[in-house]
Amino acid sequence: MAESTWSLVDRTNRTYIEHLEVTPASVGGQAQGYYIHKHRLHDGLSNGVDVIHVDNGTLRFDILPTRGMGLWKAWLGDQQIGWNSPVKGPVHPALVPLTEPSGLGWLEGFDELLARCGLESNGAPDFDNQGRLTHGLHGRITNKPAHQVKLHVNGETGDITVTGVVDEVRIHFFKLRLSTTIKTKVGQNSIEIHDTVENLSASPTGIQMLYHINLGVPLLEPGASVVMPVKTLMPRNQRAAEDVDRWSTFSPPEAGYVEQVYFCDLQSDARNQSEVLLKNAQSSRAVSIHFNTEQLPCFSLWKNQIAEADGYVTGLEPATNYPNPHGFEQSHGRVVPLAPHASCSFDLRLQAHATAGEVSEAEQRIEALCEQKPVIHDHPRPEWCSEA
Repeated sequence: MAESTWSLVDRTNRTYIEHLEVTPASVGGQAQGYYIHKHRLHDGLSNGVDVIHVDNGTLRFDILPTRGMGLWKAWLGDQQIGWNSPVKGPVHPALVPLTEPSGLGWLEGFDELLARCGLESNGAPDFDNQGRLTHGLHGRITNKPAHQVKLHVNGETGDITVTGVVDEVRIHFFKLRLSTTIKTKVGQNSIEIHDTVENLSASPTGIQMLYHINLGVPLLEPGASVVMPVKTLMPRNQRAAEDVDRWSTFSPPEAGYVEQVYFCDLQSDARNQSEVLLKNAQSSRAVSIHFNTEQLPCFSLWKNQIAEADGYVTGLEPATNYPNPHGFEQSHGRVVPLAPHASCSFDLRLQAHATAGEVSEAEQRIEALCEQKPVIHDHPRPEWCSEA
């Protein structure tokens, strides 16, 4: 069978390939029309960031091994899938001040389509009784470089697979490993992600995972809307409560807009599969995310309808918990326990929709999940929201 594997990064034997181009001629087989380019950036804040650009002939996307194996941007034809962050990256992790006293240093590197938040913690900053930072915003894993990266291409089936291993370790504290498989197929409009988080320690621990999936223009626009099979929805704070009756729709960019977040419990099918869709105002283009609610039972909708220059974006965020401070979530049992050397897994699929027919089909799938009427709370409740 015509297939090839390249080891791009491997700490164990000091392997590192800075530049690689893969085409059908490199592999052989029946699959045609794809192109893969691994390279390193050398400009500004991106200096030293590795990028694996995958073009499957229909969908193009960038994987960032240097930034926790996140996805930087994707493109379906000439349409960007992602957002225009005021942070112009991708930013090298060494330039992101995670220990900055406010706990918000993570934001100085934030411009991805998909950024993992975790693994020790994934929510708002947390502080001890003396006001010292204990857990920064959204954790550390997205700012950890992968120490093992492989590319595999099957020229017969058209499968393109990138795997990576990223460690989040501090001696005397947590010892966690993320192993990810990012997969697409020639001609498809989707990306599949399978993550496994392992406790490397001989002692038990707990983990949190949140997939921060961020979508802006041109998909996000006045009149765009999100379609979700809501079981329960709750505003995170009083600011979100102000517009809870308009939680699913998006307004024009507004200078000085203060973000609004809604915490959700979603409905799913008999296999615990759920789907969320963001569509444009004309219902002619959309992006959907597919995930398992047993693995990722908590969902957050982040609405940041600020001026475009300041980062007009929405976040679709399936997670193990709600992004409250770690101590609050731990007290409410929303930390995943891991025994020594145990692991847990997460599955996620991103799919782009380029026609009104495809968008309609996705909406019908979501509607079929809605077996009960949603419960929409008009104010935050203390069992869900640290700001209630």
